[in-house]
Amino acid sequence: MEETNSEEIGRVRLPQGREIIGIIEQRVGGLRMLVRCLDGKTRNCRVPGRLRRKLWLREGDVVIVEPWEFDDEKGDILYKYSPTAVEWLKRKGYLDEIEEF
Repeated sequence: MEETNSEEIGRVRLPQGREIIGIIEQRVGGLRMLVRCLDGKTRNCRVPGRLRRKLWLREGDVVIVEPWEFDDEKGDILYKYSPTAVEWLKRKGYLDEIEEF
């Protein structure tokens, strides 16, 4: 049983460096979305060109956001969590800071 838990930890991608976990609040159009991040800010985020066909995003999806260096109110969406990964994040306490999840 412990081996499966350690395998799960290896499979779920966690934020590294400047990356933050967030939840998509609203699609704005033009591949841009408003994302509420764990640090309390709502950022206007975009999907980079290399990921446009890979990431299909909807409101309520949990994603990893990397804020822009020169404008902290904007960012890039780098990764979308699967439903099982979201459950793992909830169990481990990573999503406790977002109240309506």
